[in-house]
Amino acid sequence: MQQQITFPGNAKLRPGSNYFWISYRLAENANVSHKLGAQFVEATIDKQTLKVPYEVHYPLKKMGHALRKHQQDGIHTYRIPGLVTTNKGTLIGVYDNRRNGSVDLQEDVDIGMSRSTDGGQSWEPMKVIMDMGEWGGKPQEQNGIGDPSILLDRQTNTIWVAAVWAHGHPGKRNWWASKPGLEPEQTSQFVLVKSEDDGKTWSEPINITKQIKKPEWHLLLEGPGKGITLKNGTLVFPAQFKDKNEIPHSTIIYSKDRGKSWTIGTGAKSETTEAQVVELSDGSLMLNMRDNRGDSPGGKNGTGARSVAITKDLGKTWTEHPTTRKALPEPVCMASLINHDLGKKTVLLFSNPEHRYVRKNMTIKLSWDEGMTWPKKHQLLIDEGRGRGYSCMTSIDERTIGILYEGSQSDLIFQKIDLTELLE
Repeated sequence: MQQQITFPGNAKLRPGSNYFWISYRLAENANVSHKLGAQFVEATIDKQTLKVPYEVHYPLKKMGHALRKHQQDGIHTYRIPGLVTTNKGTLIGVYDNRRNGSVDLQEDVDIGMSRSTDGGQSWEPMKVIMDMGEWGGKPQEQNGIGDPSILLDRQTNTIWVAAVWAHGHPGKRNWWASKPGLEPEQTSQFVLVKSEDDGKTWSEPINITKQIKKPEWHLLLEGPGKGITLKNGTLVFPAQFKDKNEIPHSTIIYSKDRGKSWTIGTGAKSETTEAQVVELSDGSLMLNMRDNRGDSPGGKNGTGARSVAITKDLGKTWTEHPTTRKALPEPVCMASLINHDLGKKTVLLFSNPEHRYVRKNMTIKLSWDEGMTWPKKHQLLIDEGRGRGYSCMTSIDERTIGILYEGSQSDLIFQKIDLTELLE
């Protein structure tokens, strides 16, 4: 149902161009699925009514929920979204609480969680679910934990969250400060927590570093965003490591025993980092990766785009996908990739800032053929402004997806997307 509201107003005009801005504050119970728009119809100048001489179609703006705002709850910045829908329909969002500033680890960072039981219309107060405190006698600023990835075990409804814990090296970026070894004093740690009651309570940290990290690697961490459950019940997280030569590689870790033990794959491609993974119809896995080879601003070849690889043996071997570095432009950033079941057909959905150099134009794309093509007519721009650019999607129901992303209007924005907008 459409409703019209007239905004009356008056102002003195000056010679030259004059601009009028309309802003509105949404009610607390405004439906996040609705859209808003404004259209200029007429103006009265010196008692003379001037109508628009031609019909202008202004696009409607999607509403959303500013889930986490700058300085909310005394926390400086919120970053790195993960989002999942549980078997009970509950939405679980996770993210970095960057308490003192916007920088990456090392700093005072912990993992926050937001929970919605009504499809994202309202959210419970934020809860901290991963915090290493003052472990080892060092302050919070030297025990940061961040970059969360969330995974739902579809068979048990257990929710897993993975994060990277950095211990020590104050004032240094963890990407460079983490060194070879297995102990917290030497290298960053791969840590899990889990919830078995639909996100209400969470376990103590579970450190699996020694299960999956090679001692000679400089760093091992998850691919932020989300993991998946395969059709056979295997749990899979995207991951990334820096080898003995400090060259990064995207990969996966997996568990065949409901998270009791974990195994890591080989590197899919050098100079790749943050990745997302989906299972294809033939049982193979597609790894969609941030590629650090992205073109610099002003470059001539414009090759900033995602790399894509396929494995049929849980990451032991990889083959390059035909679309790698071609189909999905990116400004070197994290992205989201999920399977969505339309009933008779499963499609791939992808989101990222669609620009080769700048993190702007947050866009959702749909592929009918498992990522071989991404038709322009099945793409939806949801935020044309600049932001930090990370995003994570989830299927809410057959016709609706949710997306939690770092937007131009707030640290973390949640929106619901009707799939008809992508399909029509």
